This record gives sequence, C-alpha cells and structure tokens, in this order.
Amino acid sequence: MLKDSAAFSGFSVDDIDTAQGFYADTLGLDVTRDDAMGGMLTLHLAGGASVLVYGKQDHSPATFTILNFPVVDVRASVDALAARGVEMLRYDGIDQDDKGVARGAGPDIAWFNDPAGNVLSVLTVESQPGA
Repeated sequence: MLKDSAAFSGFSVDDIDTAQGFYADTLGLDVTRDDAMGGMLTLHLAGGASVLVYGKQDHSPATFTILNFPVVDVRASVDALAARGVEMLRYDGIDQDDKGVARGAGPDIAWFNDPAGNVLSVLTVESQPGA
C-alpha cells in the first residue's frame, strides 16, 4: 500500500534556531527552514534523503540513535567533530577507545548529542558514494 510513498523521518528539538546552527554550521549539512510551518527545518542528506526537524516546547531527547551518518573513516570524522566542539558520548558496558569509538561489535561507531540532547552517530561503511 505505501511502497511507492516517499517516506521521511522527523524528530523534535527544543530550540529551532540552535538546531539550525548545529546542523548547518557544526555538521555542515544543507538545511532549509520553513517559517510558515512554525520554523520547521529540513535536513537535506546525501542520496536525496531528507529529515524533518520541528520544535516542541515539551521536547524530551530521544534515548536512542535517531540519525546515523555513514562515513569512510570514523576516527577522522570524530576528530573533525571534536574540532567543532562536539563531544562523543561514553556508554557503560561498551568498549570505546580514547576518542569514543566503539569497535568490534558491528561497524566502528561513535555517538554524540545534538544541542537538544538527541543521540546521533557516525559509523564506518566500506565506501561512500563519491569517495
């Protein structure tokens, strides 16, 4: 029934202006804003995907990873994020290296929060389009 629908994902934040700065300036994503819809953001991702970000006064951060960014080199991505002030998360019971990268239980992965406390990650893939 919905197989031909161009579905998209979305998540909430507590401050649209702060989120726009983080996703556009810190992460370097293409971001558009629709003030007619209450300041909703659209994150334009590689491959034509998009994600809707909307403000919510009683926002509660997601306790799970809401957005994964596949990269060729997790350590280089973690270094680039750290240079922009992003801190990697540490989880009890998960073996992570000095940079916060977990290895050996699937793809290499490191997690971090957006300013609203939502969990994001960078994870290794064998190759990226255009890499």
